[in-house]
Amino acid sequence: MADYLVIVESPAKAKTIERYLGKKYKVKASIGHVRDLPRSQMGIDTENNYEPKYITIRGKGPVLQELKTAAKKVKKIYLAADPDREGEAIAWHLATALNIDIESDCRVVFNEITKDAILESFKHPRPINLDLVDAQQARRILDRLVGYNISPILWKKVKKGLSAGRVQSVALRLIIDRENEITHFVPEEYWTVEGLFEKNKKQFDALYYGDGAEKIKLTNEEQVKAILKNIKGDHFSVTDVIKKERKRNAAPAFTTSSLQQEAARKLNFRAKKTMMLAQQLYEGIDIGKKEGTVGLITYMRTDSTRISETAKAEAMQYIDTKYGKDYIATESKQTKKQSNAQDAHEAIRPTSTMRTPEDLKAVLSRDQLRLYRLIWERFIASQMAPAILDTVSVDLLNENVKFRANGSHVKFPGFMKLYIEGTDDQTEETTKLLPEMEIGDKVKTLEIEPKQHFTQPPPRYSEARLVKTLEELGIGRPSTYAPTLDTIQKRGYVQLDAKRFVPTELGGIVHQLVFEFFPEILNIEFTAKMEQDLDGVEEGMTNWVQVIDAFYKDFEKRVEYADEAMEKIEIKDEPAGEDCEKCGAPMVFKLGRYGKFMACSNFPDCRNTKAIVKPIGVQCPTCKEGEIVERKSKTKRLFYGCNRYPECEFVSWDKPINRPCPKCSSLLIEKKLKKGVQIQCTNTDCDYEETPSQ
Repeated sequence: MADYLVIVESPAKAKTIERYLGKKYKVKASIGHVRDLPRSQMGIDTENNYEPKYITIRGKGPVLQELKTAAKKVKKIYLAADPDREGEAIAWHLATALNIDIESDCRVVFNEITKDAILESFKHPRPINLDLVDAQQARRILDRLVGYNISPILWKKVKKGLSAGRVQSVALRLIIDRENEITHFVPEEYWTVEGLFEKNKKQFDALYYGDGAEKIKLTNEEQVKAILKNIKGDHFSVTDVIKKERKRNAAPAFTTSSLQQEAARKLNFRAKKTMMLAQQLYEGIDIGKKEGTVGLITYMRTDSTRISETAKAEAMQYIDTKYGKDYIATESKQTKKQSNAQDAHEAIRPTSTMRTPEDLKAVLSRDQLRLYRLIWERFIASQMAPAILDTVSVDLLNENVKFRANGSHVKFPGFMKLYIEGTDDQTEETTKLLPEMEIGDKVKTLEIEPKQHFTQPPPRYSEARLVKTLEELGIGRPSTYAPTLDTIQKRGYVQLDAKRFVPTELGGIVHQLVFEFFPEILNIEFTAKMEQDLDGVEEGMTNWVQVIDAFYKDFEKRVEYADEAMEKIEIKDEPAGEDCEKCGAPMVFKLGRYGKFMACSNFPDCRNTKAIVKPIGVQCPTCKEGEIVERKSKTKRLFYGCNRYPECEFVSWDKPINRPCPKCSSLLIEKKLKKGVQIQCTNTDCDYEETPSQ
């Protein structure tokens, strides 16, 4: 019989940890929280220092009973939930339910699920940190007070199922503000003049810069014509050559936020998916008989870029072996800590550098491997030497008309040998070599081409850009980003169009009501200050009741006013333009969990519903009778299928086009590649394809 009981959140962690600790330890899982605020009521006594009313979560009774039974059979209980506020709160709730003295050494924390880390952590148990518990409890209570006061008003005045919260309301505001910027954007005309030149039979580009004295912005065609008129002959003189050596440093290892951003850019992962996969890699994967189940990455909820000295040493050993000593970073990298960062854990990194992605191909799923590779490469690159670029800037002059050419090439790749950080606009730094030139040289003009442009509005938010903005503004914390983005989509406040957030009519209505009656909820500075106050609770500097009370006194009055003054809004269903084939009543568009769909207006007498489909003008190649239509899966991914489904089961993720293959007459599709869209034949025996278009 075991002497010690260890309680963790997940069964996967329990299995891994029990193997490391040995026979004297029994490890069981609470499967998350066992107690929480009731769902059917506020559960906060606002007249008694905001005392929360906790109950056993529905369905957790048997789990809790099993833990109580196991607790009676052991000498000591250790609570080993995750090393963050949420984990500390879970441990506190378990201690309360199992009558464990919270001041005893019952709490064990570890940043990675490896044998050494687990065994070391059990040498240093500690009491439950009540400051961490209060910080989590304060956030939970604050969010409950906001959500359970505003949401019922929205249900009554607009429609059921709506909600408003601290972080989600600010996220929605950012999306709507950006949409308003785009709507009211007035494009401005500007011109560029690009020249193609030649020196020593090597061609290169240069852009118009200005006159000989200063840079000039071209705003109209008349300016451009005057410049072109001033150019005499077909040669320019080299008036200045500036050569520099530039260092480019590697990005630091991942935080929760930067991991979500980079996974969105490079892997096309939603924040929710990224966190789910990271959780799996952290909790443990069975990698074979030699090591068994082991955690592959460190804890994935962190705002720190700090790295342990042990991990650094292992990374340097790998870099030395793989690339050589020149590729090892010689300077210790001190990354600037953000003002709102807790710095409680290390950055996200592999638990062992020596477990390369190639070594794990056979044991990880495709998406697990892709995310692990991203984390592994980013960490190794963060410990590599900077890249060194040779840059050159050349000024060309003809009759006081100056062009400037910029070029660069990689002198030493450094970390770029392994990894280059992604960008939100998907542009990559390119290198452009210029021919050797010296002051006084003449270069031949091959072509001068003026181009008209118009300024573009700011882009809509992608998931990556929105997460980055929320983090920069100090809104929310690493654990909140994924559920926040998920919530505003599930509520129907926003939808994704080309991977960018677009507010819906419903989102606009909710935002306007919250803005009118609860402006402090949407105030970015106010919300960021509230986050700082809650962090102060965690650090033991602020009393959580005082933080809540300072907010709730004014908020309670606003709730009472909104309940009386807010007018009822009727959201009319949009006609779909066709009649129900079952009862003949008009069909209307409805908004459901997975987006818009068509439903009969005669509901509830008629419950006919249909998915919204869009014909693309291509005959079905399988049945020859139906037409291919554009549909959306439950995950909102576009696909194409026959409108005679289920009689015809033709389906394609790639868009078919309305012309046959010129070689075999089979169906052609548009294949989206990184370099553009390529037309390909669907016949596996035919190799026909067309050059990708940008």
